[in-house]
Amino acid sequence: MPNDSRLMGRNQEQPRRRLRRWQVIVLGLVAAMIVGVTTVVGVIWHFAQDLPSLDLLQNYQPSLVTTVYSDDRQPIGQFFIERRILTPLPEIPKTLTQAVIATEDARFFEHPGLDLIGMLRAAWTNIRHGGKKVEGASTITQQLARSLFLSSERSYGRKIREVILAYKMEVVSGKEQILETYLNQIYFGQGAYGVGSAARSYFDKDIRTLTLAESAFLAGLPQKPSKFSPFAAYDMAKKRQEHVLARMEEVGFITSAERDAAVRDTLNFHQPVSEHLAPYFVEYVRQLLVAKYGESMVYKGGLQIHTTLNLEMQRAAEAAFLSGVRELDKREGWRGPRRTVDLDTFRPSDLGSGEPLLKPGYVGEGVVLKITKDYYLVQVGPFTGKLAFDDMAWAKRMLKGPDPTVDFVVNPNVKQLLKPGDVIEVGVKRLTKEGVLLTLEQTPIVEGGLIAIDPKSGTIRAMVGGYDFARSEYNRAVQAHRQPGSAFKPLIYATAMSQGLSPATQILDAPVVYEQEEEAKTWKPENYGRKFHGMVSLREALAQSHNLATVRLLDKVGVKNVIEFSRAVGVTSSLPADLSLGLGTSSLSLMELTSVYGVFLNQGSRVEPFAIKTVKDNTGQTLESTEPEPHEVISKETAYLITNMMEDVIQKGTGQAAKTLGRPIAGKTGTTNDYINAWFIGGTPNLVTGVYVGFDDRRSLGESETGARSALPIWMAFMREALKQLPVVPFEIPDGVTFVKVDASTGLLEADQDGEGQQGTVELFAKGSEPTQAVQRRLDPTDFYKLDQIPEGQPTGDVEQ
Repeated sequence: MPNDSRLMGRNQEQPRRRLRRWQVIVLGLVAAMIVGVTTVVGVIWHFAQDLPSLDLLQNYQPSLVTTVYSDDRQPIGQFFIERRILTPLPEIPKTLTQAVIATEDARFFEHPGLDLIGMLRAAWTNIRHGGKKVEGASTITQQLARSLFLSSERSYGRKIREVILAYKMEVVSGKEQILETYLNQIYFGQGAYGVGSAARSYFDKDIRTLTLAESAFLAGLPQKPSKFSPFAAYDMAKKRQEHVLARMEEVGFITSAERDAAVRDTLNFHQPVSEHLAPYFVEYVRQLLVAKYGESMVYKGGLQIHTTLNLEMQRAAEAAFLSGVRELDKREGWRGPRRTVDLDTFRPSDLGSGEPLLKPGYVGEGVVLKITKDYYLVQVGPFTGKLAFDDMAWAKRMLKGPDPTVDFVVNPNVKQLLKPGDVIEVGVKRLTKEGVLLTLEQTPIVEGGLIAIDPKSGTIRAMVGGYDFARSEYNRAVQAHRQPGSAFKPLIYATAMSQGLSPATQILDAPVVYEQEEEAKTWKPENYGRKFHGMVSLREALAQSHNLATVRLLDKVGVKNVIEFSRAVGVTSSLPADLSLGLGTSSLSLMELTSVYGVFLNQGSRVEPFAIKTVKDNTGQTLESTEPEPHEVISKETAYLITNMMEDVIQKGTGQAAKTLGRPIAGKTGTTNDYINAWFIGGTPNLVTGVYVGFDDRRSLGESETGARSALPIWMAFMREALKQLPVVPFEIPDGVTFVKVDASTGLLEADQDGEGQQGTVELFAKGSEPTQAVQRRLDPTDFYKLDQIPEGQPTGDVEQ
């Protein structure tokens, strides 16, 4: 019995033990769930504490592109942190939004920001591909949350925040707002943010005109923009587009026929081009904007900047300047090959020119392969061309140092200048059936600037600040201050006109020595060529740029008066208060002096040069508008007299080459000591242009590199093209200017004022400044016979009354 009792006791304990284990399991599960939920809630609470405010989504103000336009509304430059064109959802093609949804988040309109079904599908797809990530699970909302509020850091913390933000975004915002923000925010490669900018960057099209094929291509980019770039990997980009079209068909956005048609449709990509068409001008505009509006507004505000630049004139200016300094650089001499390579290991890709576009005008690197009887055989990229000895004759003068006046040697045999393996710069002369004909080129190291201004309105029409903006951003048209030499002389002669002198006033052009008391030494100015011309008129002295006559005139009218006159017409730079001012020893900017010439050509009225017409914000509201305000700073008579005198510079003076333009032109050359700077400034009543060339380190340009030889050809090449856009306008003669016949050698009245005599010349005077004294001529003995002659038409005898 006892044994039975113990057995019964054990049997009664068995159920109690089984019950306690079940309870333990249940309790454990419950506890685990509680802990899990608590943990999840705690994690969510923890990561939700420092989440950014969603106000950014409600008041979405993305970083926008500021665009600079020419005067005909052509875009010429952009300033941005992210290149973006803000586009409302209704303006985005339906095919593009469908393509993005099909590719990135097919259940976008069904889930609350987190797609659990999509996550499971992506996980299964990735498992089937061996664990490789081939499909993502982030929804459009999650991607937008990451882009707007989070970093791209790969961590669980970031992912948790992303999920929380996505859910909150879905609660506070509608699907359409999220989709519109996403389409404007994401990056498409090529520097394009948002669908509007992407349409421009890849197809140069307004987004509303995109085709299905183009939309599908753009929709495939956000995943990996660089990988699917058509410019780097077209085949991969095309496969990606086909994948997008397949997804669109799968979700029912398009039919099979539409998909096939889009696959066959040709994609015409817009090749990337230089950001700025007028880099020095655009940079000048940027500096003005930043100074007024600040960097944040300029780089993020999406401003619309309408400028004064004439794009056709700008292209002509750049072509003329680049060609001109190349020719000048060649006259100085050849600096030798760039380097020498081993032809046994040489590859065409070693050249710095990239894949050349062989057409006339192309300039790039080439390598000498061999020397023949009449030419060098040169490889340019994958092509070979002939460099004839005659097309490199300029290289006979070879530089051995920095000074072109002394550091050169002349090698008459160009066949000895190069050897196989020499890397040189060549230009394509022309393409023939026999092959490519080349010329020897050389990248100039000489610099300079060009600026063109409408003197009536003050609008800057063209600007070149140097040979290559990528090489140097220093804007020599605006920032450089150089001695103008004789280009300053018109201000001295104009001062004389304002004091009552005339173009006929006589001045002595002869040697003179001035005592400089402060420095206890003498100063002896000289003429170019060291020739003297005796008594000359002010007109002739300016036309022929006589230095000695100009210094005497400056001494006569007064240095102080010339400085005051210069200030009145727009000179702001410091001017030396001594007679050296007569030879242009002051340092002025090209824009400064060119605008002064504009006063002369605009009948004495000055309009401050300006580059920006209007500034508008991203809503189209005008922030700034420039209205030209001309101010008469000198009399019309003074302006016309000096302009007419500068016309003689063109007709019979140092600027005669410009006569070939066949226009009323007034201007002046300028050359400084040792040929360091060469200038020409001049123009018509509707366009004034200034050019200067010179080395940045102020070394000599070379013997005889005067303004007429170095700067004037650039000026002419530009004006020949620029003036095609403008009507022929004569310089208007003011009512206060009169014509008087004078004796050319004295400036006095010619006795014969009826115009029948052969002596004398007609000269211009401001009314009230005409000479009153007639010239006294010596009679030639043979003239006594003429005194007895009866004038033609007079009676020979008495006449009855």
